[in-house]
Formats: sequence, structure tokens, C-alpha cells
Amino acid sequence: MPQAEIAFWVVALLVVLALLFDFMNGFHDAANSIATVVSTGVLKPQQAVLFAAFFNVVAIGIFQLKVAATVGKGIVEPGIVDHHVVFGALIGAIAWNGITWWWGIPSSSSHALIGGIAGAVVAKAGPSALIAGGIWKTVAFIIVSPLLGYLLGSLMMVIVAWICRHTSPIRVDRWFRRLQLVSAGLYSLGHGGNDAQKTIGLIWMLLIAAGMVGVGDKAPPTWVIFACYVAIGMGTMFGGWRIVQTMGQRITKLKPVGGFCAETGGAITLFLATALGVPVSTTHTITGAIVGVGSVQRPSAVRWGVAGSIVWAWIFTIPAAALVAGACYWISFTLY
Repeated sequence: MPQAEIAFWVVALLVVLALLFDFMNGFHDAANSIATVVSTGVLKPQQAVLFAAFFNVVAIGIFQLKVAATVGKGIVEPGIVDHHVVFGALIGAIAWNGITWWWGIPSSSSHALIGGIAGAVVAKAGPSALIAGGIWKTVAFIIVSPLLGYLLGSLMMVIVAWICRHTSPIRVDRWFRRLQLVSAGLYSLGHGGNDAQKTIGLIWMLLIAAGMVGVGDKAPPTWVIFACYVAIGMGTMFGGWRIVQTMGQRITKLKPVGGFCAETGGAITLFLATALGVPVSTTHTITGAIVGVGSVQRPSAVRWGVAGSIVWAWIFTIPAAALVAGACYWISFTLY
């Protein structure tokens, strides 16, 4: 088989692997979009995943591709990426996602991918091949996104409590069962808009390295954009039920009003990050918002031990995915 044809099939297989990661991203992070709306009883699980998947895909027409540009061109120096790097990055991210899904730990698919890219690149060319600005921007939002989610979630809860202070609990519950559909839709838009673009950026990076698109192109091919949004929507449809209980009830017990405040605070955070081109974790964001809502009710309403175990998973995500990715890079480089 001619070398050019072999190279084409290698790229094609890596694109399929990237779309598999995107599917797993939706599957793994489905709980972020649906946990609150399911745990409050507003939607049944089957309804919730279809609802979230629809808005994941609709996001294609709303957000600019700033996050994709950050991942595709703002993390690694030009000329470093090859198919070995992309393979290592994807296997590292997929492996960590699989482990955390199995144990029901809401870790970040986004940071698993960033860790995978960083680990494979460092294994090939050392830390100097990474673009510090893109890496530090992503790392900073590991702290910023849950804190912002926490602040906005708790602020929303305080505002709603003040507005509804003279309204009966039954009436408040009835109102917010309807309003939570709006907040869940907005959060699912933010989830699709930020997370699908990370895989778009990775495939864009691969196509640039393979010479199939130009370095100066301002956007990736249209088929890449559509394929990634559909893949994450399909993943969300199949859901991540192991993580729903942790997100929806084990951190704190939520009512529709709390679910609305958490989702709205999380959605605002995601919209802001996507507009700034920052690849953030939807998991970190919604967890911070849920904790914020629970702590406003009373600090004892939050199961801080559960929240603490989730934070440890956040800390280990990037280095764990990077370690696996680095090993997979060397295996790929040695064998092919």
C-alpha cells in the first residue's frame, strides 16, 4: 500500500477515535446536564437525556469556534503534533474517562483531553513545546469555573429566596418545575457549545499536522464541526447514569428551585468561558453551582466529604491522563 494511502487511513482512524472520545464526553458528562432536572423529578431520565442531547446539538448555531481555536492552535507549538501525539492524547483521555465513569466519579473530560495532549507532547518534545498561555488559561479555570459557578449559584438562590419570600412553597415549586426546563436547556447549550469544540480543536490540530488543511485557515472543515456536535449529542442521549446520583443527590438534596439556580449559575459560567475561548470543565462548573445552592440553604446541607472526593478527582485528572498519554505516545512511536 502506498505511503500516502497509509497516512490517509491513519488520519481517518484517528478521526474516528476522536469522535469516539467526543461520544464518551457526552456519555460521561450527561449527568452534568440532567442530574438536577432528574433528581428534582421535573423530567424522567429518558426525557432528560433527549432534552439535553437536543440542546447539545443546537449549540452548533450559537457559539463561535473560539474554544476550538484554543485547543487546535493555542496549546501546542506548530509542527510538534503528529499522529503519535494525537493517538496518545486520545487514549490518555479515554482511559481516564473510562476509569472515572466506572467508579461514578464526576471528573472532567475536558481536562482529561488537555492532560492527554500535554502528556503526549511532553513525551515527544519536552515542556517547551507547550504554549504556556493556553495551558495556564485552562489550568486557571480549574479554579475559576467552580468558584464562579458557586458564586452565581448561591447568588441566584439568594435572589430567588428574596423574590419568593411571600409566596407559598407549593406555588414556588410549581413555578420552578417549569423554569427548570429553561435552565436545563441553557446549561445543555453551554455544555454542547464548550465541550464539542474541544474535539473539533483536536481534529483540526490533526488535519493541520497531516497537511490536509492550512495552518492559516480560520475555521476547521464544516464536516468536522457537524460530526463533533452530533457525536456529543449522541453520547448524551445514552447517558452516564452512574454519575447522575452523585451529582443530583449525594452532594446535596435539590428541589426544583435549587436545580434552577444551580443550572442557571452554571450556564452563565459556561457561556462566559466559551465566549472567551477557554476550554472549561462542565463538571467543575455544575458541581460548584450545586455546592453554592446547598450552602445557601445551610452549610450542613452539603455533604462536604463527597464534594472533597470530587475535588481530588479534579486534581488528579490532568496528571493521570498525561501519564497514560505519554506512555501511549512511546508505544505508538515504537511500534509504527
